[in-house]
Amino acid sequence: MTTASWTRHYQPGVPPEIELPTESLVALVERSVREAGNSIATEFFGATMSYAELGDKISRAAEGLRRLGVNAGDRVALVLPNCPQHIIAFYAVLRVGGVVVEHNPLYTARELRHMFEDHAARVVIAWDAAVERLRNQPDDIEVDAIISVNLLKAFPKSKQLALTLPIPKLRKLRNKLTKPAPGTTPWEDFIQAKPIDPSYPKPGVLDLAVIQYTSGTTSLPKGAMLSHYNLFANARQGEAWMHGAQYRKENFYAILPLFHAFGMTLFLTYGILKQARLVLFPSFDVDMVLDAAKKTPPTVYCAVPTIYEATAKRAKERGVSLKAAKYCISGAMNLPDSTVELWESESGGLLVEGYGMTEASPVCLGNPFHPTRRTGTIGVPFPSTWMKVVDIEDPTREVAQGERGELLIKGPQVFSGYWNNPAETARTLLPGGWLRTGDVVTQDEDGFTTIVDRVKELIITGGFNVSPSEVEAVLRGHPDVLDAAVVGIPSPSGGEVVTAAILPRPEAAFDEDALRTFCRERLTGYKVPRRFIAVHELPQSLLGKVLRKQVKDTIISN
Repeated sequence: MTTASWTRHYQPGVPPEIELPTESLVALVERSVREAGNSIATEFFGATMSYAELGDKISRAAEGLRRLGVNAGDRVALVLPNCPQHIIAFYAVLRVGGVVVEHNPLYTARELRHMFEDHAARVVIAWDAAVERLRNQPDDIEVDAIISVNLLKAFPKSKQLALTLPIPKLRKLRNKLTKPAPGTTPWEDFIQAKPIDPSYPKPGVLDLAVIQYTSGTTSLPKGAMLSHYNLFANARQGEAWMHGAQYRKENFYAILPLFHAFGMTLFLTYGILKQARLVLFPSFDVDMVLDAAKKTPPTVYCAVPTIYEATAKRAKERGVSLKAAKYCISGAMNLPDSTVELWESESGGLLVEGYGMTEASPVCLGNPFHPTRRTGTIGVPFPSTWMKVVDIEDPTREVAQGERGELLIKGPQVFSGYWNNPAETARTLLPGGWLRTGDVVTQDEDGFTTIVDRVKELIITGGFNVSPSEVEAVLRGHPDVLDAAVVGIPSPSGGEVVTAAILPRPEAAFDEDALRTFCRERLTGYKVPRRFIAVHELPQSLLGKVLRKQVKDTIISN
């Protein structure tokens, strides 16, 4: 392919193509351990770990997995928040040739069940507070070993001691961060193994590295298969895009969850590639972030619009400087101009919007860190990435410049298909390696792309995808609900509000609080509808399918 015209808008120094990987992610982390040595790899509530220590613990955890019988190609489930143990576990699984399967540690037992049925992992490394939900599964889901992680063990010794004090506030925090997990192997015992034999076989660049589940619009979550090649390539694309970022000089604020595709690439692969200091937060707390910023100022701060807005406002109130933050990418939802203006008034660089999807490891397009950026757009394709806009009904036909159509992506970061799901793979991957994104866009003459609609009906809230079908299935299980339609209503702060239109059963009462409690028991918090609206009927197609777009338009107009 010839060089695309949009590359002229790249920040000076950004190449049109990257050097494609020839090694696995194991080689990536081993190189960083060798070169960075005593440099800080992680910071967690003030406790730090060097790259040398990180490498040693990865090797010991890998030997622990080998002793458990984990072989090349075996899936190992990670059910962890952001913490140093997550990084160690991720690379330990890869070191023995295993396949990482990431899970949200706040998922309910019901949400975890489908994934475990699908990937059939027999070894789990989990946050101890999530172990009870893992065990609350039917007998047909068998797990051989659970390694439990107590987050407090990664805290500084002084904070560990403080949390043992009989103070109600500290007791509440302690109970939130850790729970007893009898019958599991504690992480600290697990990594007492000797380092793995250096001659033990390592994975190849084309081997499967990660199965990352992504919400479907009309089906259960699907496992996107991402190879070492896909993930390494996307890390190199990120390195090219953040031109000027220095090895061993950057502080990456890992606020986005590592179990999410965006956080995985930004921190677990790209951050380690740059030999950066990863400042880890198990959840977003703006004051906790700003407390850390006073000691270790962030230079790379990637998040979603709501986090940028909250951080900038609170930093201004507290007088905490964000001027070190030079590289800031927003993703997962539309970025309001007001958020850009607020953040850039407080930070030391541009806030640019990008675009990605799990099936592309995930980043495909971005706005340049340069005056050529265009707010309101998702930017232009990354190096070594190609795009085209096609007819929604006929993806073999490209549409005219500026015309609406479905976005297709091609590049080394594009996945190989869905785990155990050839039918969905065939619908998503077209001949020639083109990925159907399901997003309707327009592209201007310079290549800058704007999302205008979705072929899919996923709801994006707080940077997470919510499947309307999944929430509707839960609601239909309530004895008072005859039918339901779940839609995303645009929020002034960006993203969408999960909203449920409820058709009650005849003679049944409409109890919003009861419905919300029912959902909370069965769904992760961000999937629970924020609004419940009683309706007399739900519009349907001739085939009996609820027309969500009509439901959404009616709610917005009212």
